[in-house]
Amino acid sequence: MVAVKVLEGYRLWVRFDDGVEGEVDMGQLVHSPAAGVFAALVDQDIFAKAYVEHGAVTWPGELDLAPDAMHDEIKQNGIWVLR
Repeated sequence: MVAVKVLEGYRLWVRFDDGVEGEVDMGQLVHSPAAGVFAALVDQDIFAKAYVEHGAVTWPGELDLAPDAMHDEIKQNGIWVLR
């Protein structure tokens, strides 16, 4: 992953080094009782701090998303919806 942009509604736009790009929708996940560590991202100020580190979307507090699963889903569907 080479770029991430924070969008409204707990969404991200991401681009990978092979040109694949698309959206990650985390709205359902951050509001879910099963959100676990990602519950912290319900705070929009924290969510807005997303950045790329070592090829993964990362937030302060050592939160990150698996880039491989994200890439595969976006390549196939243009969007990755996390629940």
